[in-house]
Amino acid sequence: MNLFDVYSLFDITPVKAQNCYVWDDQGNKYLDLYGGHAVISVGHSHPHYVDRISSQLNNIGFYSNSVQNPMQQELADKLGQLSGMDDYQLFLCNSGAEANENALKLASFHTGRSKIVAFERGFHGRTSGAVAITDNPKIVAPFNESHDIQIVPWQDIDAVEKSLSGNTVAAVIIEGIQGIGGIHIPSNEFLVELHRVCKKYNTLLILDEIQSGYGRSGQFFAFQYSDIRPDIVTMAKGMGNGFPIGGVLISPEIKAAKGMLGTTFGGNYLACAAGLAVLEIIQQEGLLEKVNKSGKYLLSKLSVIPDIKEVRGVGLMVAIEKNENIALIRKELLLKNYIFTGVSGTCTMRLLPPMTLDESHIDYFISSLEASVDSG
Repeated sequence: MNLFDVYSLFDITPVKAQNCYVWDDQGNKYLDLYGGHAVISVGHSHPHYVDRISSQLNNIGFYSNSVQNPMQQELADKLGQLSGMDDYQLFLCNSGAEANENALKLASFHTGRSKIVAFERGFHGRTSGAVAITDNPKIVAPFNESHDIQIVPWQDIDAVEKSLSGNTVAAVIIEGIQGIGGIHIPSNEFLVELHRVCKKYNTLLILDEIQSGYGRSGQFFAFQYSDIRPDIVTMAKGMGNGFPIGGVLISPEIKAAKGMLGTTFGGNYLACAAGLAVLEIIQQEGLLEKVNKSGKYLLSKLSVIPDIKEVRGVGLMVAIEKNENIALIRKELLLKNYIFTGVSGTCTMRLLPPMTLDESHIDYFISSLEASVDSG
């Protein structure tokens, strides 16, 4: 049997990882500034994380959601404490796409409406509803096109209000920081206006914090730079540091009903152990403060490199945009300097490193990038 050939792969086989580094099967050591799509939050193979999961596996790894699992409430309590959203409700699932699917479903249940408004360049997942509201026609199959959706221009509050004025929209969904779209940050003023307009038309506001959440921006959630309270917040990526887990934070105004949502694997013992380990490490090691410090240092270093069109981002969610294709620079960083980075389109490099990144890692990247830019 062959694998279904849908991924473009680098000829690299990782076999070991520690903190911000990955080793391949040839013994090469790579600085990981991408975290496997922003997934590695507290560093690869953190001892507390490894111990939490392995200890749990020695007891019980899985049973269904038809029995009591106190670890789910423990995770909810810890998440509420660290995020400052302890009055919200938590539904646990397995991925960002699943989190968004459940958020959309909840919004439709709550409002009795079916239409969803999303934004240009947005990415929300690859499952049915999530991909329908993703602004990339290449990955939207005809089956997905039957959803009632509208994609509006970025930060265009008039376009949003026009869509909502017909009172048919269940929810507006926006990323706390657009990730795959190239690290675009909604302004605080726009989020406040978006929140106001949603309230005006009894439409729910969903904040997709799948990439930008869990401390990556320097706040627990990126939307917390503004003074709003979304109806629903979705999360995944950094939530389990590599173990599959996702979640939906749900306003207390939205009431649960038995059978409304469900999942086989969501909130299993191992997932909860991973989720708790991540929160414990974030708290014990002061990682939000570290992200703020490292992020400011990284942005200050990038701002003085010539021949870069724009640097965008906050915390450790950063984009470097050039006027030409950035593929050669990225390739040189990977094959010559052994640095993993990400891309968005053809001209933008994305940096999504573990939150344990320090100044020595940044200095090595900056010197390597400067050399690559000069040679390019």
